[in-house]
Amino acid sequence: MATANDRAVLQTIFNPSTPFGDIPGLEEEEEEAAQEEGEAFAPELLEQVRDLELQGVSAAESGDLSTALERFSEAIRLLPERASAYNNRAQALRLRGDVAGALRDLDAAIRLSRGCGRAACQSFVQRGLIRRLQAREEDARRDWERAARLGSAFARRQLVLLNPYSALCNQMLCEMLGRLRNPGGTGGSE
Repeated sequence: MATANDRAVLQTIFNPSTPFGDIPGLEEEEEEAAQEEGEAFAPELLEQVRDLELQGVSAAESGDLSTALERFSEAIRLLPERASAYNNRAQALRLRGDVAGALRDLDAAIRLSRGCGRAACQSFVQRGLIRRLQAREEDARRDWERAARLGSAFARRQLVLLNPYSALCNQMLCEMLGRLRNPGGTGGSE
């Protein structure tokens, strides 16, 4: 059986562009957050809400966004002061095309998490992605800077991509590596 660290390493290897699962020391942070949540919320209620969120994630992964939204909304109804369900519902709302609703939920998740922890990190990444798609580069940059400070390697990569000098250097490096791999070719990608 793989450890959480093993799964995180494999996730990074096989999905290097994924915004989730890339937070160093996440296991310890999650244990601390779980302990704080256990103290802040009734254990039975917290377990019920976590189960609803897992059901929602499973539904979203299988393409059933209506069920996912119902589960996340029920989790929010039961524990409206917990950030995680807002972050999860924002993802489902975005997939459904409700960008304004997704942004409202991401703002709520960031506020409730006080800008700390996994839910905040994921919310900053998601909000940065939406803002980038809206051509709000500076807002996206600010969100990714905060996510990067919380440990997101994905956010750090996005910040590099926003930097035109870094993008140019990366392009030149790719061309050079292409030439090294294919000395007789044009130097382009294979």
